[in-house]
Amino acid sequence: MIRLPETESTSRYLEQLAGAGGDVADETLVVADFQTAGRGQPGNSWESEAGKNLTFSLLLYPKNLRAGRSFLIAELASLSVRHLLDGYIRGVTVKWPNDIYWRDRKICGILIENVLSGKRIVRSIIGIGLNVNQDTFLSDASAPVSLKQITGRSHDRIRLLEEFRAGFHRLRQRLESGAHVDELHREYMSALYRREGYFAYRDRNGCFEARIHHIEPSGHLILARKDGTLSRYTFKEVACL
Repeated sequence: MIRLPETESTSRYLEQLAGAGGDVADETLVVADFQTAGRGQPGNSWESEAGKNLTFSLLLYPKNLRAGRSFLIAELASLSVRHLLDGYIRGVTVKWPNDIYWRDRKICGILIENVLSGKRIVRSIIGIGLNVNQDTFLSDASAPVSLKQITGRSHDRIRLLEEFRAGFHRLRQRLESGAHVDELHREYMSALYRREGYFAYRDRNGCFEARIHHIEPSGHLILARKDGTLSRYTFKEVACL
């Protein structure tokens, strides 16, 4: 673990470290008390008060993972965060593809950046922002919420981080054994936000109601409309309203 008081972005720091030709160990983790330019999904930033939350990035060297199955990393990361939070609160779900929600409010964001060699993923950096002890948020984007706001008490950030690391490592070992890939996907499906029922969505053609039909191994979202029509989306092609 590398702890920094401040950095532009833990993912950027780890990317530079790994790209400098040094021997950076698998599952190296960089955590910062404050990010001056924390990154969310493309075009978004991540709001986090200094010293209040967990902003960290984890380096992986996946074993024999084809590019077409990169979504396994998203499932692994999101379920690891969910397992952590399940020890403290109830009602935690995964909003496709890998945001973590408590009820209808966002408690954690995950950004995954992969490096390919041919058709295989040789390196992955998982950036995670988990709202822990922040009392108020300046932005109401995605209706943010913190663990403290939910439980009414402060939490030890480093203890949470160590719990996450241990849980992530265990789940990764199960996944890379090869026998638990389908089990992981089933758990991901059962953990989905708004898994049951019809909800409002919007794509480039306008608004409509649909339910989650399936998530493909590639990560594509399949929505079923009330007339039975199925639509297939990649991330950013559709929004849940």
